[in-house]
Amino acid sequence: MELVQRYIAAVQRELPENKRDEIGRELNANIMDQLDALAEQPGGLTDADIAALLKQMGHPRTVAQQFVPPQPLISPGYMPLYKNTLFMVLGILFLLQVADSTSAWLSSDMSFLLYIKHLLNGYSQDVLLAFTGITLGFWLMSRNKPAANSQCEQHWQPEQLPAVGPHWQHISLQDIFTDLATYLFLLIVIWYPLWFSAEQLANSRFLFTDNAYQLLQWASPLVLLGIANSLWQLRQRFWSRHMLLSNVVLNAAFVVAILLLAATQPLLKLEPEAWRGVLDLHQLQRAATISLVIIAMFPLWEVLRDLWRLKKLH
Repeated sequence: MELVQRYIAAVQRELPENKRDEIGRELNANIMDQLDALAEQPGGLTDADIAALLKQMGHPRTVAQQFVPPQPLISPGYMPLYKNTLFMVLGILFLLQVADSTSAWLSSDMSFLLYIKHLLNGYSQDVLLAFTGITLGFWLMSRNKPAANSQCEQHWQPEQLPAVGPHWQHISLQDIFTDLATYLFLLIVIWYPLWFSAEQLANSRFLFTDNAYQLLQWASPLVLLGIANSLWQLRQRFWSRHMLLSNVVLNAAFVVAILLLAATQPLLKLEPEAWRGVLDLHQLQRAATISLVIIAMFPLWEVLRDLWRLKKLH
């Protein structure tokens, strides 16, 4: 029976100290009952039978986890709140990093690739710090007190549940914060002269002509409406008929505004000397116009998508 005692000792080493004796006695009784049943069979009980039984019971660590399941890093009761807090904080940090990187890009001679690098480097550092801090905070909450249901979970009513609908009716946080970051980028690009100094404006990378810039300023209310629409989506997280209609109107307005900007001539404010020997100004203007037309296809696709979804909701 030495093999049984070695097996029980191996299981106990994987258990909390205050539960080793109790679980060891229970496990020993369970094994002995099975060995007694085997001993009654013809041929008696051999060491090979004992080893086969212990092998069938499983690795000592697996058996220990059956008695005392490993405690997760975050309590299951806190997990929904943890995930929601993490996504919200990371989304807000992304918006702040977009604002910081865009301001730095417009006020310096930073290239667009360096702008992307600045954005990704800054955001990755923010993500690491936020993830560590939030996870540590929820770990301490999980260790110190049991998770309690939120007020929302305690007072929910079945009658308030949304109707059964297709999977696309759920709005993801990633889509919402991507739209918010895009709108924030546009606002900074349009209104950066309000907080830039004269020296920063002199070094600005803004390439649009005065007529194009004026059109961008006229489009500012659309950007503000887009922010309000995204915040509405963040609050509801579920596509309704009214929300789809507002999204169709908003994206259709963006399509018109982008195409009007593409039709503005001249579109870019360029210095011929800087591009001599690379591309002529007509090619650059044409490339910018084509790029805006391509960009207009994205909100146009959302218009068509939401019209299709509206049809499905009938």
